[in-house]
Amino acid sequence: MNGLATYTAVQKQQSYNDLVDQHAGLVKRIAYHLMNRLPPNVQSDDLIQAGMLGLLEASKNYDPTQGASFETYAGIRIRGAMLDEIRRSDWTPRSVHRKARMVAEAMREIENNEGRDARDVEVAKALDMSLEDYHQILQDSTGCRIFSLDELTAVSDGFPATREGPMDSPFDGLQKDAFKKALAEAIASLPERERLVIAMYYDDEMNLREIGHVLGVSESRVCQIHSQATLRLRSRLTDWLSLVRDEE
Repeated sequence: MNGLATYTAVQKQQSYNDLVDQHAGLVKRIAYHLMNRLPPNVQSDDLIQAGMLGLLEASKNYDPTQGASFETYAGIRIRGAMLDEIRRSDWTPRSVHRKARMVAEAMREIENNEGRDARDVEVAKALDMSLEDYHQILQDSTGCRIFSLDELTAVSDGFPATREGPMDSPFDGLQKDAFKKALAEAIASLPERERLVIAMYYDDEMNLREIGHVLGVSESRVCQIHSQATLRLRSRLTDWLSLVRDEE
């Protein structure tokens, strides 16, 4: 490597280091913001470590000619790195995911047959269980890794992944746009209370306790409503899920 190339490489590395040093606080802010919406067994140190890797990646890939500020670009990459870490460290037992799929399938069958929203008692009856047991499934599955509308599209939770990057083809972009439209329509078709919970949780970024205060119900009941809403979305997006599984 000649002198100019060495100098250029050193300057780039210094620039990377400066960006990382200047925005380390952003990693902590994003981590603690997520922690307010995660189960207590998720450790902030794990999120911060993943976020720092996301920040480092952002510092190396940032292109100021694209128009976005570095903080905006880095925030997206940091949050994505944290969510990827949470996906890899899934704490939810397989049995919970299996029961959640059973609920979604029962909802889909009832709604296809009746032409309306499936009710709690109907889903419980279809699964040959008590209403209390059904609500417990909802409670257990609430902790499954749904933290943003992007997370509603995580493959491991039964939704198509929104893969972004330079390898995306025009068809990939069209497919993602079509899925986002289908997701928006599915959310709009939810029962009113479920739609409100989804809006307050994802759009307004309220936590479950705050939502419970607004609706006048307990935090555990909000958990159940949130879980039922996400499972109902899964049931209504089954065709998309099948498409993604066929492609993988």
